[in-house]
Amino acid sequence: MSPTSGRPTTPPPTRRTLLTAALTGGAVLGLGGLLTACGSSDGSDSGSAPGASGSGTAKPSGGSSPDQKSVKQGGDDYATVIEKMKGFGTDAAPGVYPRTIRHAMGETVVPAKPARVVVLDTGELDNVVSLGIQPVGVVHTDGSKTMPSYLKDKAGEPANVGTINSLNLEAIAALKPDLILGSQLRAQDQYEQLSKIAPTVFSLRPGYPWKQNFVLNASPFGLEAEAKAQLDAYQAAAAAIGAKLGDKRPTITPLRFMPGKTRLYAELSFIGTILADTQLPQPKIEQVKELAVEISPEQIDKADADWIFYGVYGTPSSTNQDAVLGGALWKTLGAVKSGQARPVPDETWFLGLGVAAANVVLADLKGFVAPGA
Repeated sequence: MSPTSGRPTTPPPTRRTLLTAALTGGAVLGLGGLLTACGSSDGSDSGSAPGASGSGTAKPSGGSSPDQKSVKQGGDDYATVIEKMKGFGTDAAPGVYPRTIRHAMGETVVPAKPARVVVLDTGELDNVVSLGIQPVGVVHTDGSKTMPSYLKDKAGEPANVGTINSLNLEAIAALKPDLILGSQLRAQDQYEQLSKIAPTVFSLRPGYPWKQNFVLNASPFGLEAEAKAQLDAYQAAAAAIGAKLGDKRPTITPLRFMPGKTRLYAELSFIGTILADTQLPQPKIEQVKELAVEISPEQIDKADADWIFYGVYGTPSSTNQDAVLGGALWKTLGAVKSGQARPVPDETWFLGLGVAAANVVLADLKGFVAPGA
């Protein structure tokens, strides 16, 4: 069957499975397991469900089909996502159109170089802006319904078309886009409707496979080489931090306060990949092939490391951050005693999900743990 613009040519994925388990008193979260907020209520990298269904005003929905479990209750096996993406992209040479893009929902024909793109998550926003493209439409997270400050000067003034968890399809259609970028995890249920508005390309999921997502998002524009060059520059900068530290690499805990939960981000998260690239180790509790480990306020001692970098999704008052930071147990942590527990921007460390955010995180790490690198 020949591909049609924006229409799926392969069947939807199989039923997602529950990926929670217990680990030293904390709950381990798989890519999409029991999450709300990339690294999103939604909290992006945390892998919660997205998108809205229907046209007209925004309507909330989960990202799974009626016969599937909500992604808030289960998700893809993170460890296999990158392997599944190896066939994604295009064989078309730069500048050649029409081009066929292979992606999570099948194949999509892009008839001409896109000029009006709508992005459905923070990672896609970071990706297109990093390629010098200003989107015409953007969604925001429930925790921050404004343009991320680190992209604001380069992103232009795209129209707001809802939030990750509540797409406004009518607003998207009104923009007359010629490309829509999103992910299967976030908006699988809306793919068919979105693909009728414009050619639509979906990654499998945001967060952990952010590098592969960048190259995929670049493929409709013929800018894969530019994306790879930016990733190579990022990798070199990350390696320089590790080289500067030599054998004296401190342990790092990425801690995040969210409504109703506290997380220690693990290996298969956006920030986890950055720490791996810089060869900065995490404490043993976080050395798991999962997105994050959930702990209770009474288990905050499990966050201890040489450095703790903590962010908050939304407002501190909607989380237990103030109670934890003001509690007696927090004050006993080694990183706190040494002055090495520091707040960091949630919009880059946990929500950015792209190379521009990753470079900001590298700059933060360099300033804190490897000055002069």
